[in-house]
Amino acid sequence: MDIALFTPGGVDFLFRWLHFLAGITWIGLLYYFNFVQTEYFKEAEDAHRSGAIQKLVPRALWWFRWGAMFTFISGVRLLGFRGQYVTFDITVGATLGTLMFLNVWLIIWPNQKIIIASATQVAQGGEALPEAGAAAPKAALASRTNTLFSLPMLFFMGSSTHMPNGMVNDASNMTALIAIMVVIFALEANALFGKPGPMASVTGVIHCGLGLTAVLYGLMVVL
Repeated sequence: MDIALFTPGGVDFLFRWLHFLAGITWIGLLYYFNFVQTEYFKEAEDAHRSGAIQKLVPRALWWFRWGAMFTFISGVRLLGFRGQYVTFDITVGATLGTLMFLNVWLIIWPNQKIIIASATQVAQGGEALPEAGAAAPKAALASRTNTLFSLPMLFFMGSSTHMPNGMVNDASNMTALIAIMVVIFALEANALFGKPGPMASVTGVIHCGLGLTAVLYGLMVVL
């Protein structure tokens, strides 16, 4: 008797389930950090903010970074399962997701460790770490960029199944794909070396994310 769960299709479904579960955890915490915690920290008293950085933030970051890790690993497995049937949409979505994953592990988490260590040292009567001042804006900009990327990433992940725009190996899509990648990597360069600009506010980053989704989809359809 065949058990669907242990067929290749069933294994693919399990990875999809893991991808959704980890992705919800990751993106949910991303929105918590950007829409709730950051705004609270702007108004909180120093003692309350310090306590949250020492006790709340490390717990949230644990789920955040490992949610990102398992979303990425399961996504790579799903792309491998699709093989040559990778759509244009999933290529754009996966590129955005990969950059978001790298931002978490290479920018946000290393700088947040500095911020946490500095707050802990100050709470124990010591001096703030000199590098903490630079670490905070670096982590914040990468986090804002991930929030920006998350809107088109989720759009294209969904459209890859429900509203696909052709296959990535279709030569007619290459001009659009190149243009889209230029936009995405220019924004990633800003995450590394630039400033938040209009993304500094919650409404700003949401509007920018919706605008980026429209621009990328427009390039995909028109070019």
